[in-house]
This record gives sequence, C-alpha cells and structure tokens, in this order.
Amino acid sequence: MHRLTLSVLALTLAASALPAGAAQPAYGPELEGFAYPHPVQRFSFQSQGQSLSMAYMDVAPTVAANGRTVLLLHGKNFCGATWEGTIAALGGAGYRVIVPDQIGFCASSKPRGYQFSFDQLAANTKGLLAALGVERAIVVGHSMGGMLAARFALSHPQAVERLVLVNPLGLEDWQAAGVPYATIDQLYGTELKTSFDSIKAYQQKFYYSGGWKPDYDRWVAMLAGMYAGSGRDVVALNQAQTSDMIFTQPVVHEFGRISVPTLLMIGQTDRTAPGANRAPEEVAKRLGDYPELGRAAAKAIPGARLVEFPGLGHAPQIEAPDRFHEALLTGIAG
Repeated sequence: MHRLTLSVLALTLAASALPAGAAQPAYGPELEGFAYPHPVQRFSFQSQGQSLSMAYMDVAPTVAANGRTVLLLHGKNFCGATWEGTIAALGGAGYRVIVPDQIGFCASSKPRGYQFSFDQLAANTKGLLAALGVERAIVVGHSMGGMLAARFALSHPQAVERLVLVNPLGLEDWQAAGVPYATIDQLYGTELKTSFDSIKAYQQKFYYSGGWKPDYDRWVAMLAGMYAGSGRDVVALNQAQTSDMIFTQPVVHEFGRISVPTLLMIGQTDRTAPGANRAPEEVAKRLGDYPELGRAAAKAIPGARLVEFPGLGHAPQIEAPDRFHEALLTGIAG
C-alpha cells in the first residue's frame, strides 16, 4: 500500500552553508543534517521485496497556478536540493514542481540488495506521480537524470507532456566506444576514497572547465558529507551500483523511439564521460564532446529542439541560472 508522510525540516539553510575555513560536515546515510530548500515528504512503497522510502519535494506555485506540473530529476552527483533555483523560477511562472531523490541517492533509502536499472527508477517515479494524482508532467532531467528522463519517456510516454534533457549522460555508449568495464567491487573501492577534495576536483575539471565559484562548495559538501558520515559504506555501495547502471544501460540507441516533444539544453564546455579515466588515451580524448553529442542527439530524437549554451558546462542551471531559466521557461511554454 502506498502512503505519503511528511518529514519536518530540523535545520535551517544556514546550517548547510560553508564559511571559509570551516570543517566539512558529516551527514547521515539519508542526508540527515542537510537542510533542503522546501519541506521533504516521503513516498513509501514496496519494491523488490523491500520497504523503501523515496524523499521528494512537492512545491506549489508562488503565483497563480497554470495547471501544469514539472518533474525535476537530479543527476548522479547532485540531489533534489540542487534544483533550488529552478524550483523558484518554475514556481514563479505558475508551475507545480515535484522533485524526488531517487532510491539509492541523497535523502532516499539506501538498500544494500537492490537491482538498479533505469526502468526500475522510472517505475518508482511513475508510482510517486500516481500517488500524488499527477497524470502528466513536463519531465526535466539533468546528467544521470537525463538518462532516467529519456527512459521514463520511452516507458511511460502517456505521462510525459514534454521532455527536457539538460546535459544528459548517455548521449554516447562509452563501452561501445572502447571504455573498459569496471566491476561493482572495483567501483566500490574507488567510491570509498571519495572526499570533498576529490568531488571538487572532478567537477571542476569536467563540469566547469577548470573554473569554480564559492557557491558550488555547498553542493560538494552535500555529497561529501554522506561519505564522511555513518552511512559511508552503503552510500559508496549504492554509488558503485548506479555507476554500473549508467555504464551498462545506454539509452542513446533508442533515441529514435522517443515520441514526446523534446528539448535538449546543452552547455558547450561540458566534457563529462563516465569511465574515461580508465580508457586508453586515444579513446578518452574522443569522449564527452557535448557540442557534437548534443547535435547528434537532436537529429536522432524525432522533432527535438536544441538550445546550446556557449561558455557553460555540465550544470548550466547552477553556473548561469538566469540564462538557463529564461531558456527553460521559453522552451516549455505553450
């Protein structure tokens, strides 16, 4: 039986800020201690023989409602909270906004024995929408959330009013391109070494073209805090399992079957390519060419429209929110 319960925010947003020189925080396995920008609710359900809880925010518009709902899907190195600015922009335009944390991520359950797949996460998300009485939504997915959004649109097209893919992963098949497979045990060993500094270094190199703004530190600390807390082992395990899911379940080969109106929003300096660090140099240098990948995806998805952001990287909604939100609101209007 599905049920919805409300959890109370125990901390203020100030608790998540990182003053210069402050010690890095530690958070619980379900991000206990980190304050979300809106009340976090829980969708409890049974999946694969387990009782699971999916955290989500359901934010009402701050102006007259336009009757439309936007579903925001986070990336692997992000959480629902990182959509904070986008929630505000959409709410200010009359949209209801639903923002889940996927199972295995952020404030949601961290199951040890779970078969992660994009089909499973899409089914979980469809269950959440059904429990909330939402029949159709504009589905916006960023990074890994873009892969999930594409799978959601393929599996549940009747539930998708429009599809928006923001620098999605999966615009190329890394294994087919020559990236060696890594076992979950190998990935788990790497995940256990994760720290604030390693997350920041990765994001700075691949997401922001070597640049950095102090505002980004909050989101790095959000992720690093789970590795520094009591749930470190299961957090690392779920991250390893979902890395395997991303690598072994490409959606790019099915773009031609997407049947809903689609908008691609691509930061042009992005060079994200999971597994490139273990690929031969001649393979690695060809991966993550988002300008080319975005144009190829726009051709492959029937009727897709492409918005390119020169000078922006993997997370344009964080790097240049005003520019991104203007393009998003224009793209989903009507």
